[in-house]
Amino acid sequence: MHIFSSETVLSKNQSISHPILDTAEVFLDIKREDQIHKEVSGNKFRKLKYNLFEAQKQGHTTIVTFGGAYSNHIAATAAAGKIVGVKTIGVIRGDELGKNLEYTLSQNDTLRYASETGMQFKFITRDAYRNKTSQVFLDKLKEEFGSFYLIPEGGTNELAVRGCEEILTSKDSDYDIICCVVGTGGTISGIINSTNRNQKVLGFPALKGDFLAEEIKKYTSKTNWELVLDYHFGGYGKVNQELIQFINTFIDQQHITLDPVYTGKMLFGIFDMVQKGVFSKNTRILATHTGGLQGIAGMNKVLMKKKLPLITI
Repeated sequence: MHIFSSETVLSKNQSISHPILDTAEVFLDIKREDQIHKEVSGNKFRKLKYNLFEAQKQGHTTIVTFGGAYSNHIAATAAAGKIVGVKTIGVIRGDELGKNLEYTLSQNDTLRYASETGMQFKFITRDAYRNKTSQVFLDKLKEEFGSFYLIPEGGTNELAVRGCEEILTSKDSDYDIICCVVGTGGTISGIINSTNRNQKVLGFPALKGDFLAEEIKKYTSKTNWELVLDYHFGGYGKVNQELIQFINTFIDQQHITLDPVYTGKMLFGIFDMVQKGVFSKNTRILATHTGGLQGIAGMNKVLMKKKLPLITI
């Protein structure tokens, strides 16, 4: 039986010890969703699970999805397709990447991994990518690839939210605050749906702006949540030396690797908020580690060009 079975996969909670937490008398645990599976970890596993069930139920043997050149979702979908034995096609933003595919794969760890795992690529212009959900574009994809099951960019849909509802369990009911990163809104929506009425969910967007609130409201009717907009570090994929230093220190002290796009920013934000006295004494916080570690290699290449410290792997 492979990992995508009907059984619920559980992840462990790891306690964090730190002087900042001790001084504030705040308790922090991390839900190690990143340890679910080596290639399909964290929220990507949760989002794909029921979509794969549905694809197989409908008799599809091909999955099409979308993403950028360093997308965790692209890498995870490729791996998941190999595990369950379905063909995967990734529609990738940036037609220039397909002009010399051999060179692109030599420079891009994410796309190379997806390719080696069996994913086929279709590279399109950024203008075309903006219209990727239009019926005209989808009809053209069907003409080219035949019948397929479509999973949206980032993996978020109602089935993805259903999968993310399995992140929290009854053992997590004692936590006061549940923290989660926010990309497309699917993961946090599932978590919100699984909370009890005494819990509050804090979402840490990786993107600038508060537009994600409307996305989240599509998938949950609960109101025990809010978005913390102060820790995106300039926007998606943006980092600075302070964040990299925090991530490396955290890895060294806690032996937990953080990705710089999502979880690293969330943990930075949590510690900053604890230090500023945002949480009252004896608050119990559970932070969800959503994986995404495959993207570190690509980020390190960017940091190297900028002559910034590299993230410890």
